[in-house]
Amino acid sequence: MGTNADRIIEMLKAAGVERLFGMPGGGSNADLIEAAGNAGLPFTLAHTETASAFMASAQAEITGKPGACLATLGPGAASLMNGLANAHLDRVPLLVLTDCLGERDDGGMRHQALRHGEMFSAVVKWSARVRAGEIDETLERALEEVLSLPAGAVHLDLSGDMTSASGGGIGADGGGTTHFDTHREIESHPRVAGLVSAPRGEIRDILREARWPVFLVGLGARSAGVASAIRGVCERMGIPALVTYKAKGVVPDRHPWFGGVFTNAALEGNVLDRADLFVAVGLDPVELLPRPWRFARPLVSISAWPIEPSQMPAGLELVGDVVSLLDGVADCLKGSQWDMGELRRLMEEQREKMRPAPAFGRVTDDEKRSSVLLLPHRVVEIVAEAYAGARATVDAGAHMFPVMALWPAEKPSGLLISNGLSTMGFALPAAIGAALLDPSKPVVVFTGDGGLMMCTGELRTAARENLPLRVIVFQDNALSLIKVKQEQRGYRTDGVSIGEIDWGLVASGFGVKGCRAVNENELRSSLRETADHPGPVLIAARISEDAYGATIRALRG
Repeated sequence: MGTNADRIIEMLKAAGVERLFGMPGGGSNADLIEAAGNAGLPFTLAHTETASAFMASAQAEITGKPGACLATLGPGAASLMNGLANAHLDRVPLLVLTDCLGERDDGGMRHQALRHGEMFSAVVKWSARVRAGEIDETLERALEEVLSLPAGAVHLDLSGDMTSASGGGIGADGGGTTHFDTHREIESHPRVAGLVSAPRGEIRDILREARWPVFLVGLGARSAGVASAIRGVCERMGIPALVTYKAKGVVPDRHPWFGGVFTNAALEGNVLDRADLFVAVGLDPVELLPRPWRFARPLVSISAWPIEPSQMPAGLELVGDVVSLLDGVADCLKGSQWDMGELRRLMEEQREKMRPAPAFGRVTDDEKRSSVLLLPHRVVEIVAEAYAGARATVDAGAHMFPVMALWPAEKPSGLLISNGLSTMGFALPAAIGAALLDPSKPVVVFTGDGGLMMCTGELRTAARENLPLRVIVFQDNALSLIKVKQEQRGYRTDGVSIGEIDWGLVASGFGVKGCRAVNENELRSSLRETADHPGPVLIAARISEDAYGATIRALRG
């Protein structure tokens, strides 16, 4: 006869959880880790609770199955908040297991006692306390909630006296099996279609008459089936597709009908201003910059869940099976006048705007390679040459703009970013989660020195797991994005200086191979010399921050 912890772990495994992450305490955490070890479910020690949530979330984004992390009661639970907020806004299925006081103690003890469910209420879909005798029904409800669309985080409180107690046998029938369907698909919202503003016949006429249609592809389109369907329509009908940050790779950057990155900003305007119809596929308003929708063209939204219309004024909202609905819309589209060669020219125009010249003027190629500080866009391009096809993660900060514009993502979730929350400290732990799914393949981490400072301890996690991470630090010793914003408003640049950090020394202290590059020659050499290193590598790229102002103006206007 197993314990209640054994039963909980069995149900998590049946739901597709690949691994547990966490910074554990005692109580139910210890019981769950023991049960996971007995059941062959790996546990990875993180060095902050927030990082553990990012690790689990990365696995969930890549696999489409729930990720899972645990934390102790009180401070451990409180430290999870940023990770839960990220899962909430980026629609990530994440199970969060926290220790709590036992039934006998809950009424009077106050030490480390917080009402976890109330604390998490704004960022989780559902929260419950798991009680003996209700394990199956509570876990099944939790799994139903975490997988229903839009996905998000679900929280469970588990006390040590409950998890350590003997259960009624593994499996609800005592026969050693679970009845949870391991092949269960995430179900679409039952509403098939809903008109928002325009008569149905008018929308059909608009679709038929459109000659410059454009797809706007969002996070709800990242499954293999939806991505394949979008690419097929683009190729068959000659329609450009722009992707959001979360949807990078749904239509690969090198695809002939890739139309750029859609953020609701200025850079993509050279394509969008030519359009006479927008078809949003899986686009969620949480992905857009908080700016008014500036386009008067008709907008049709196709999604697996209802979309809040305030920022996206759709003439028609179609909700249900995205592939079927996309096929139906495509059947109504009768022609496209987009020219592939012209689209390629527009794409190169966008990319050139993200390659600003240094403020100190034009320099020769030899000077770039040997003496001039690295420019951010060149860091991205040189790393992309060395690690073509690799998965990458990126942190929030000024460096993310050239990364998102120039890193050639090849498949859905091939580039992971915190977009809805846009939090710093995401890239390194997300890369750890991603690499643990397949430790044979390198994962590239793009981070600023400010973002890495928030999760430096996870370098030890990467070293302990011997993961092939390539951590590229854009080192400019400042919070450059905030500095640019201060300068744009005529403010003093106070509160943004980090100071010089010897990242090579920091890396070696955690067991990570560290390098420093101050020009293109050194960056290429560092990448070449560490290519076969079996564990994590950190390369501190000493960049010139002078280009960031021009980059941000080109992107956002």
